[in-house]
Amino acid sequence: MPLFGAHLSVAGGLHKAPAAAAELGMDTVQVFTANPNAWAAKKLDPAAVAAFKQAVAASGVQYPTAHDSYLINLAAPDDGLWHKSIDAFAAELDRSEELGLSYVVTHPGAHVGTGVEAGVTRVVAALDIILERCRGYRVRVLLETTAGQGTTLGAAFDELAAMLDRVKQPERLGVCLDTCHVFAAGYPLGTAADYADTFGQFDRLIGLKRLCLFHVNDSLKPLGSRVDRHAGIGLGEMGDEPFRRLVRDPRFADMPMILETPKEDAAGNPMDAVNLARLKGFAAPPSSKRKRRVV
Repeated sequence: MPLFGAHLSVAGGLHKAPAAAAELGMDTVQVFTANPNAWAAKKLDPAAVAAFKQAVAASGVQYPTAHDSYLINLAAPDDGLWHKSIDAFAAELDRSEELGLSYVVTHPGAHVGTGVEAGVTRVVAALDIILERCRGYRVRVLLETTAGQGTTLGAAFDELAAMLDRVKQPERLGVCLDTCHVFAAGYPLGTAADYADTFGQFDRLIGLKRLCLFHVNDSLKPLGSRVDRHAGIGLGEMGDEPFRRLVRDPRFADMPMILETPKEDAAGNPMDAVNLARLKGFAAPPSSKRKRRVV
């Protein structure tokens, strides 16, 4: 069975998230190591680092992961923003390495009108600088599939493949596949044939060996909309079947699958436990009850 988790709040301290994950019966967790909507971030307090590591050990969560700041754009054509993004992402890796995290997930960036090739070239150059600056780090950078909104890169599998193939240290990179994003980008997952074809394309262009983590989300918008709007599991345009196939896929057994679904429903009821239960229910083997023999 996959390792299920969610992106959880660190209000009150980073150590709160692993403990909350354990209370919800989760196997993994994702956090922000700093305010995702601000450039400035304080250095981590050694006591906070120790408390987080103790909480991870006590909770038993595996593959603790961070998501980087939403302000970072490694494809930015503007030199000022590009260098600022490089510095901010290197700082993300510093914090994540200090915390002992497994992965840092990042959106590849947006080319802002300069074109896909120029944007990919910019991302590759930025990653080369960052990885050299953070030489020897164990934390791995995961490029996330995107919905393709605006000029965002990473909606097409071949764009991610180009980044991974052209960086100088590809072994330090991997991919996070977001189910909502690939659906919104135009990759169907609904039928068995759709599911097989989409993951077949991923394998041919990128390679399943580079897939390290999933963001498991339904989509509020239809297939190919290129709009990034998450929904609860089975509550959007995707429905149940893609998730049932995903969590039963033997290729992804023991792989972390992190919910980024809405935290509350319209009535304000918490939904992480509900979405988690749905995934676990899909992953459970079908009932093996014998039918009574009619004589």
